[in-house]
Amino acid sequence: MNKIKIHHKNPLAYYEISYFLKDYINNNTVIVCIGTDRCIGDCLGPLVGTLLKDKFFPLPVYGTISTPIHALNIDQKLSEVKFLHPKSNILGIDACLGDGNAIGEIHCRDYPIHPGKGVGKSLPDVGENSIIGIVDTSDSTELFTNRSIRLSLIFDMAKIIVDSLFHTIYLNNKI
Repeated sequence: MNKIKIHHKNPLAYYEISYFLKDYINNNTVIVCIGTDRCIGDCLGPLVGTLLKDKFFPLPVYGTISTPIHALNIDQKLSEVKFLHPKSNILGIDACLGDGNAIGEIHCRDYPIHPGKGVGKSLPDVGENSIIGIVDTSDSTELFTNRSIRLSLIFDMAKIIVDSLFHTIYLNNKI
């Protein structure tokens, strides 16, 4: 299993992420952004999806602020994506809980996201590859409702992920 971890404040974060992703994204890739806009800590995925769509990202994108993919509809939405794109490679994007010193890190991996794992939910895995953003500590008893999560952190991480995905398209030059 391959993965990288990089802090979103690293000036080369988008560059390192895009170089990792270039081997996993092609013209048959679908982006699936997980989360809800009802909670700042869990809106990383939908914010990324919205920014990608607003900038006319050239690959299919599912999960935005206005049409989120979350625990209540994930089974249905994944079925729709797989029906519409039966042979696609799915890249899942989600917020995640982690160690306190990892808050602000973006992890790119060549394996799926396990949504809801950090909050004790059993949801289907998403994607063949994944990007997660560590937005809060798993020590928090409030889990994603923690009032200390700043929207600026989520927004800054989302911009890095979006820039990385666009740069990946540039690097591949074939999409």
